[in-house]
Amino acid sequence: MSRIEEFEEFRPLLFSIAYRILGSVSEAEEAVQETWLRFEASPARPGPTKSFLSAVVTRVSIDVLRSARVRREEYVGPWLPEPLLSDPYDDPARAAELADSVSMAALVLLERLSPLERAVFVLREVFAFDFPAIASAVGRSENACRQLVVRARRHMASGRPRYEADRRERDELAERFFFALREGDVDGLRELLAADAQMIGDGGGKTPQLARAVSGAANVARLLTSLLPLLARVDVTLEPCQVNGQPGAIFRDREHRVLNTWTLDVLDGRVQTVRSVTNPDKLGHLGPVADAWALSREAKQARRCAD
Repeated sequence: MSRIEEFEEFRPLLFSIAYRILGSVSEAEEAVQETWLRFEASPARPGPTKSFLSAVVTRVSIDVLRSARVRREEYVGPWLPEPLLSDPYDDPARAAELADSVSMAALVLLERLSPLERAVFVLREVFAFDFPAIASAVGRSENACRQLVVRARRHMASGRPRYEADRRERDELAERFFFALREGDVDGLRELLAADAQMIGDGGGKTPQLARAVSGAANVARLLTSLLPLLARVDVTLEPCQVNGQPGAIFRDREHRVLNTWTLDVLDGRVQTVRSVTNPDKLGHLGPVADAWALSREAKQARRCAD
């Protein structure tokens, strides 16, 4: 097997590791490319290829995350991960861990961790690497890695909900949610939202966005049912789909360009959080991106003409 064939065999795993550490599709792809360059340049074939590549992509991702942390501190508005429609890595033995760890809620929780804690947690809890491999990947002792995992688990557990819905329950609730949304049914939508539901938008200061998170079932329901008719006036369509392994949707303009994505956190039989990503820098990997400012101006003009 050639070196590039070896690398391509492990590319899905490398991307999945990098994405969970970084929360960014574009940065994960760059980390994987850098891993290939280092693998290609290594003078002799390293030991087990999987171990070598996983260690390299982890180290690269830690370095990128440390730099990204500075940028995120200066980020305009709430920061959300880049939406991912499908995880390229599949391991039936780790299906539950893989699905949970790629959700928007989990990735936001991972932001609480230091870069080292995050990397060690991902390698151990998501991909079940043993501690010798983790220690080699992050350049720490096995004992230090065990302590990092314990701290990371504690941080993650403190932010996790007590109960999470299974996939069928989430999908059924999402179907009812989007039906009520299309019908403009404020009361029906409010019944599907948790009492303390939130709407969080990430535009990065580059699109029209919420000034702050909107809280409370009644407020979120009114906001959502006011948005859809406005978008419909400029031929924006809603396409339900899985986003980060959760029920969600992609909004597209009349040219089929991506305007934004939504993900729904479903807990205790209710929608707890609606997360909207409109920052065009985070949508380019999904296809051509719509001009949100132009659509906003067009929608406002259409509303004035209708009034």
